[in-house]
Amino acid sequence: MSAAAKPAPGHPGRIAENVMHFARVLRGAGLPVGPNKVIDALAALQIAGVARREDFYWTLASVFLDRREQFEIFDQAFHIFWRDPRMLERVMALFLPKVEGRTGQEPPPPPARLAEALLPNVKEPDRPHAQTEEEIEIDAAFTFSEREVLQHADFETMSNAELAQAKRLIAELRLPIPEVPTRRLRADPRGPLVDLRRSLRSAMRYGGDIIPLERRSQADRHPPLVVLCDISGSMSRYSRMFLHFMHAITNDRDRVHTFVFGTRLTNVTRNLRHRDVDVALKSVSDAVADWSGGTRIGACLKEFNLRWSRRVLGQNAVVLMITDGLDRDPGVGLGDEMERLHKSCRRLIWLNPLLRYEGFEPRPAGVRIMLPHVDEFLPAHNIKSLVELGRTLAREPARGRNAAARARVAA
Repeated sequence: MSAAAKPAPGHPGRIAENVMHFARVLRGAGLPVGPNKVIDALAALQIAGVARREDFYWTLASVFLDRREQFEIFDQAFHIFWRDPRMLERVMALFLPKVEGRTGQEPPPPPARLAEALLPNVKEPDRPHAQTEEEIEIDAAFTFSEREVLQHADFETMSNAELAQAKRLIAELRLPIPEVPTRRLRADPRGPLVDLRRSLRSAMRYGGDIIPLERRSQADRHPPLVVLCDISGSMSRYSRMFLHFMHAITNDRDRVHTFVFGTRLTNVTRNLRHRDVDVALKSVSDAVADWSGGTRIGACLKEFNLRWSRRVLGQNAVVLMITDGLDRDPGVGLGDEMERLHKSCRRLIWLNPLLRYEGFEPRPAGVRIMLPHVDEFLPAHNIKSLVELGRTLAREPARGRNAAARARVAA
């Protein structure tokens, strides 16, 4: 702690009040910090003390943080709120003109929701009445609406209000997967096949004098949809939005199976079937033990192929794999498991948030191994990419459509 933060001798100080205001900032930034945690934090500070800044930092972190993905928000909010000079210099540098050089990569700016939590009531100053006489008319015929701008915004850069609006838009999305013919038959007056059993049953009504021919045809049905979503640390910023997307899909159609994987595979299909999205996501969070950890894609795919492939990949299933392809154990059985998964389903689509970069190249070993075994390689980082996914599913599948990506891997 700095000298300015220490209370004077004999003065009670304002540590408790400042901790309460800091908890409000974290709650405004999206962290689940309630009054009970504030009380626990004050009790912990009485035991740990505030003589050292490092002890003060980790005491608050141990009380306020529940998951690994919350650490970045807490770290930036702590250094800004408790007056870290180095952090203030980096924040002030964001408002200065940037000059490109060879000094290295600049640190990422604070998230928009953290800025909203620190400055919740900042408004533009009102102009004097003398300057409001001249009005400027703007033609909005060729401007983008707020809804369209939100569709192109990256999930990682959205503020709290934009995230809430994006979740409402995601809840309205539908995946128009075309129906495929099955081996089952259904009654059809104009069908090409004659139903002998129903025809004989109908003939008994007329005493056998008249034998009406009952016909039937092949029944069409939507194929099963299987979703494999990566929840590792590199995907934590997008996993939450994808869970909202999968909840909307699960409650819109039948035969949807959802799995999440990091270091292990977890079936969350039943958890997402609850109508209330908050209850469903809370159930998923309680069921998953490896959230924001490492990634073992090969091991998780092996478990899926052994335990779940025969159960959920029948009847021309479509598989959506949502991952960035960054594997902790690249090349360990990954190619064989991807090949088996590709041969077991009707269509395998890979959604990768890294494709939002124009200069993306499949340099990681895991990406190079997985690409030859997918039918589609698409981005998934905003609402527009999810809409494009629906259009892709509405088209007929074609093996070899990913020839361009495979050629890029071979180059």
